[in-house]
Amino acid sequence: MKKVFSVLLALVMVLSLAACGGNSGGQQSAPPSGGSDAAPADTGDVANDPKVTLVYAEVNPLDTIVGQTASEFKRLVEEKSGGSITIDVRDSGVLGSENDVLEAIVGGDDSIDMSRISAFALTSYGAKKSMLLSIPYTFENRDHWWAFANSDLAQEFLNEPQEIGLPLRGIFYGEEGFRHFFANKPINSIADLDGMKIRVSNDPIMNGMVEGLGGSPTVVSFGELYSALNTGVCDAAEQPIANYKSNAFPEVANNLILDGHTLGAIQAVITDTAWAKLTPAQQTVIMEAGKEVQAFNQQLSQSAEDEVLQQLKDEGCNVVDVPDKKPWQDACAKVIEENTADQAELYQQLLDMKP
Repeated sequence: MKKVFSVLLALVMVLSLAACGGNSGGQQSAPPSGGSDAAPADTGDVANDPKVTLVYAEVNPLDTIVGQTASEFKRLVEEKSGGSITIDVRDSGVLGSENDVLEAIVGGDDSIDMSRISAFALTSYGAKKSMLLSIPYTFENRDHWWAFANSDLAQEFLNEPQEIGLPLRGIFYGEEGFRHFFANKPINSIADLDGMKIRVSNDPIMNGMVEGLGGSPTVVSFGELYSALNTGVCDAAEQPIANYKSNAFPEVANNLILDGHTLGAIQAVITDTAWAKLTPAQQTVIMEAGKEVQAFNQQLSQSAEDEVLQQLKDEGCNVVDVPDKKPWQDACAKVIEENTADQAELYQQLLDMKP
């Protein structure tokens, strides 16, 4: 009897081990990346779906925060899809400026499938909710932004293109740090901006902000900004710290003031045409990868920015802190009021999300 019991016990143990750890290939699933607790997508079926390549436009180099975010999104999608989706990241503006790319895809150009854009870039196409993300001095700090970006309200903002009939949809949010002014001459206070020719992208809110701060809005494309600063076509511009360094702007404008007027909020969008190429399982992969890369971006941005700022200081950049931002905020009161009045309740929701 004891012998029979021992045989039965051994058989149960073998079956238990096979159920818990075995698979046909003898491999274990890789852990989720990007700081997310979500389990990896099951690529068993999606790996056999028709192969598709999605062209992803990024205006900045791959060593920037947004460039690294694009690379991580590529890795996640290709891994989760079992290779049935390839993300072809075209970085450093090879497909044109952010505005050029957005204009092309809204106009039906199907040579670009996805793009990383500024979160408020859709303002020109009637996206009123997104416009609120560009209002100066809305987000006090990163925690304030991420309280919004990880909320249900953020999903409403991401869905806005579909609501207003644009041929694209939002995938994920992220950020590339607060935006600051830099110039080819010293800026030690708000008073030094008076009369400066400050580069803008012809966005009404940015124009109003620059005027409120005493500057002269000067429209220059991003690709021509280095030359414009070097030749005096403009005196100053504004960018997140990581982009400022990666695009070599300190070579021609080595003065940076940390006013943090707006957060460099970003989102990735995919065209309806590209979305329709995907099977339901592949669409799920895109959205799951979006959630994970959003968490990746949140972890990356602060540490990357701190490192770059220290490098700038070590290399002799004239970096000026702004301990009291209230005078800057007061100077922008007009543009804030004019652009939030018709969405006052929604804008207040954003302000109230401060942790």
